[in-house]
Formats: sequence, structure tokens, C-alpha cells
Amino acid sequence: MEEEKLVRNYVLEKEVIKGLPEKVVIWEETLRDGEQTPGVFFTVDEKLKIAKMLDDMGVGIMDVGIPVVSKEEFKAVKAVANEGLKATIIGAARTVRSDIDACVEADVDETSIFVACSDLHLKYKLQMTREKVLDISVESVQYARDHGLKVSFVTEDTVRADLDFVTELYNACTEAGAQRAVLCDTVGVMTPSAMQWWIGEIKKRFKPVQLSVHCHNDLGMAVANTLAAIECGVEIPHTTVNGIGERSGNASFEELVLGLEMLYDYRTGIDLSKIYELSRTVEEISGIPIAINKPIVGYNAFSHESGIHADGVLKKTLTYEPIDCETIGRTRRFIFGKHTGQAAVADKLEKAGITATPEQMTKLVEGIKEMAEHKGKKEQVEFIKIFREREDERRGISDREFWDIAKNTGIEPPK
Repeated sequence: MEEEKLVRNYVLEKEVIKGLPEKVVIWEETLRDGEQTPGVFFTVDEKLKIAKMLDDMGVGIMDVGIPVVSKEEFKAVKAVANEGLKATIIGAARTVRSDIDACVEADVDETSIFVACSDLHLKYKLQMTREKVLDISVESVQYARDHGLKVSFVTEDTVRADLDFVTELYNACTEAGAQRAVLCDTVGVMTPSAMQWWIGEIKKRFKPVQLSVHCHNDLGMAVANTLAAIECGVEIPHTTVNGIGERSGNASFEELVLGLEMLYDYRTGIDLSKIYELSRTVEEISGIPIAINKPIVGYNAFSHESGIHADGVLKKTLTYEPIDCETIGRTRRFIFGKHTGQAAVADKLEKAGITATPEQMTKLVEGIKEMAEHKGKKEQVEFIKIFREREDERRGISDREFWDIAKNTGIEPPK
């Protein structure tokens, strides 16, 4: 509806939308960076299931893992690569020949070769000079190209690196054959305005190359920063389903897609009706519960208790919901509690084919409020305690299991 389009786009000026690239292609990282969430691992069959769902929804690029990590990881990457999916399948590699060889053997379409580039990472992690990083990066890109792989060149901590060195490094790798430059906010320290300035500088300095951004969510701005980059013409945004990933995760697939579709009126090519199903599937397979208040897919995203809100939504959903829940395969819920008003109660009765008098309605609403306010919180406190304990135990192997494995390798555990 034109009315809904107007409301959704009210705050977005046409000049902002003008900067959007002609085609945005989602680069999905759930099977690579998403799996690097502490305590998470996917089996071969689970990777295939998620990959097929993403492909069926219209995702254009998937980084499905680092084949050299383990035998099972290699098997999983190769299985996805040979599944005949429409999406471009990428395997990730360090600037190490054996990593690139593993990508070749896994039959991926492309490789994303990554290396750290900030002085912080060079000094404390890699213990390399800028010159050494430049040399091994160019050599790795050339090696991958010589072995038939298309290359995306990726740098960790790009936004905290010296811009002159970033420019030199990427331009050298572009000349060596990299077709795409992936820029990373590895610890989520950018802001949207800083991202726009920075992308503007990058575009002035880089040789012609397709730009991609990979944003982390440490300060809660991964999606906002990614959208800011897209507004500057960046074509390939990275996402993970439910925003999972290392530490606080990555830019959320569902939030970015719905943001583009609903706020910018931009057609992503993603089948929106399958978003909720995908989200729930990844929740189950990853073991990472979706936050109750998570945008789009959280359990409260289309739930209402406040009488004022429920009344508004029943009259016109757009009053308190920016998107139609049916669009992504969800249904609306009214929660009955302390803040409940007559509108939601009347709606529930009407759907059950029941008519109540005004006096009955008043008593019913009062009864709901009274019961809600006097419910104990013991069960709620116990649930939070169990959840916290479960999270501590879920993260990888236990301390006892660690020392059992160590003992089997001949290492005596501490007394």
C-alpha cells in the first residue's frame, strides 16, 4: 500500500536512497563466522541443511567454512560445494598455501583470503612487519588465482589500521587478481557516520574493485554500520542468521534484509516468508536461544500487552508494528497481564464467539490484572538460574573432559 510505503520511508530522504548500489548481494557467514560462536559447531548434515535453506531463500554468496580447520570441516565445505546450489560457495583461508590448497580440494567456487592489517594485530598477534604482510598477501592471492580460484581479499581490523597501509595492501592484492575487497570492523567500533566517511575515503583511494563489509556487533551497531556502508554504494554486506558469531556476533541477516526491504523499499531478492523458519532452525542447530526482544524474530517482536498498543494494533497494525508479521511467516500475540486493556480481551472473546456485557468486561480485565500482579516469580528466577548454568556448561568441552583428553595424550593433569 502507498500509505504504508510513505510511513515506512518517512525518515529516509530520497538523496540517501540515491546512494544505494544497483544490486546488493548478501554474503552469508552463518556457516563460517556464525559457527565460530563459542561452543557452537555444525555437523556436515547441519551445514547442508542451513546452506540449502539459505540458497532456497535467494542468498547469493555463502562462506561455508575454513576447510583446513579439521577433517569434518573439510568434508562439510566440500559437501556444500558439491550440492549444486545456485549461490557462490566460498571457503576461507589464511595467507598460507596449505589453507588455499584445502579450498581447491574442497571444490569451492571462490576463496576469501584473510590477514590482519592493523598495527595492533601485526605487533601482538602476527608479529610481522607491514612489508611481510604485504608480501604474503600478494603471494597468496596469486597462488589462489593460479590454482583456479576467484579471490576475495579480507583484512581483519581494517577500520583500526593505518589508511595508507590499507590502501597499499588492497591495491596490491587487486593487481594480483583479487576481485573483491572485504573491509572489516572486527571489534565493532565504528559508527554509521564514521563508516560513511571511511567508505568515502576508501572509494577515492582504492583501484576499481567490488567492495564488501563485514561488521561485528560489540557495541550493537553492526546492522546500522552495514546499512551506512550500503548507502555509500557498498554492494556485498556480510550477515549471520540471528546475528550469531564471535563475542556479540555479526550483522543480523534478518534485520539487514528487512531493513533494506521495509525502510529503503529495496528488493533484496530474499524470500521473506521463510525468514522465521530459518531463524528457528539456526536457533535449534546452534543451541543459541533467540533473545526474547530480538528484532524481527524475537518472541516479543510481534507480542503486545499494553492496552494502548493492543488497541492501536487491532485498529491498524502499522500503528505499533513497522512490518506485517505475516510477511516473514509469523503471527501476532496478545499477552494478558498487568497492562492489559479491554481491546485485547474483547478480541479474544470475539474470536471464541463469545459476547460479554460491559460489566463483565470490566470485571474480566480487573481479574486479569490482579492475577498477573500477584503471581510469584519463583519459577522465573529458577528458569534464569538454569539457563545461566546451562550456558556455562554448553561452551565446548568441560574442564574434566579437557584433562581426560590431556591425560590420553600423555599430559598429566594438575594435582
